[in-house]
Amino acid sequence: MGSATIISLITLGFITLIGFGAFGLSSIGEGERRAARIALGAAAFTSSLLFLACLLPTGARLAILSTMVGAGVAGVILFLLPIGRVERGNDVPQGRFDERDIMFARARLIPGSPEYEAYYALRPKNQAGDDKTRNLPGLLSPAASKANLMAFASAEASFCLTEALREEVDGPVAPGRSELAAADMTSFVKNLAGYYGSYTVGIAELQPYHIYSHIGRGSGEYGAPITLDHRYAIAFTVEMDYTMMKSAPEAPVVMESARQYVEAARVALQLSYLIRGLGYPARAHIDGNYRIIAPLVARDAGLGEIGRMGLLMIPTLGPRVRLGVVTTDLPLIPDQRSPGTSMIAFCQICQKCAECCPSQSIPTNDRAEIDGALRWRINADTCFRYWNVIGTDCGRCMAVCPYSHPNNPVHNLVRWGVRHSGMARRVALWMDDVFYPQRGPGGGRQPAHQPVPDWIPRG
Repeated sequence: MGSATIISLITLGFITLIGFGAFGLSSIGEGERRAARIALGAAAFTSSLLFLACLLPTGARLAILSTMVGAGVAGVILFLLPIGRVERGNDVPQGRFDERDIMFARARLIPGSPEYEAYYALRPKNQAGDDKTRNLPGLLSPAASKANLMAFASAEASFCLTEALREEVDGPVAPGRSELAAADMTSFVKNLAGYYGSYTVGIAELQPYHIYSHIGRGSGEYGAPITLDHRYAIAFTVEMDYTMMKSAPEAPVVMESARQYVEAARVALQLSYLIRGLGYPARAHIDGNYRIIAPLVARDAGLGEIGRMGLLMIPTLGPRVRLGVVTTDLPLIPDQRSPGTSMIAFCQICQKCAECCPSQSIPTNDRAEIDGALRWRINADTCFRYWNVIGTDCGRCMAVCPYSHPNNPVHNLVRWGVRHSGMARRVALWMDDVFYPQRGPGGGRQPAHQPVPDWIPRG
């Protein structure tokens, strides 16, 4: 019995050393110094205690081992209990949304223009706030508080490229059709999207609520009703760089955001060109020239859920993605949306994005029924207004979201627990608060900002 307890304690010591050590080394690679210090310290402390416990009398060793095994069994049982389950409820909007009402469309209105006069005659309550936003420095402005000449120039270059591609979203269809079984065509399109550079991809059957009701920007006549009779939508994500996003809301965020809008546009255009070449109509939906609401399409294609911050969150990267969509009549097989609600349940208890939002635009309450659908609604006006003060598209909510950690075995183990257990969600949230916050003078759960990468000139 004595030797068995010693072997067991040594085994547990090595398990804790390897487990915490792997987390610490992973954190070093991610640039998370605080997390690395805590993890490596925990590895040294807990393993040393277990190794030293081998020197204790047999009864003491047995008591320590029994306590640890009992705690482990209790933990497993708690993690398997159905605690914290939530009902997804109805999250399907009852009607269609007018693109003219989104902040990006309103920001493009030129005072005195016919579009400006027509919109504010339709929505007079929006005019005072929008005019206030127009008087701020603006996105990528050299007068903005986060201005960085080189970073802003890089972002502007990417936005210019996306702008140049906006008229390429649709085109002529080849006269002959390539016939392929829907299952084979679906597999080919998904694999091709991955080959082109997408991170995840899914297929949804296009629904009326996916489609904007009226044109607010992009090609076509401003204010014209939108008719889109395609049957299917191919939705995909592209990953935003972890290091760049951790500097939020500094200038690298808008650099990375603009770059990934280009990548999403490129993949969408390649897919749409291909599909039209096969003899089927297809339209790419890219930044500044959408006809659909990309997060709703991507959600219904099974890619993720729309979280507290109003963005699509995928299981492995959270909100740290950009979206692209191609609508088409190409015969495809839609994906079935998973009934899992673990991300919604996590968002309900987390609230870190709301607490860290510089403009306090993210709600802290539970989901409410809006337009017939249960969801969280951010204050888009104050969010966008803050962008126009700092000159970047902020991204602080993305950076602090516990789901945004890199896709690696350490974080994926935590994600597995979060997906299967309400207790694991609470433990994961507690761990995220322990390993990643930097409490300032005002306190609160404020993960540290990563510095701007050295290769980007300051100023």
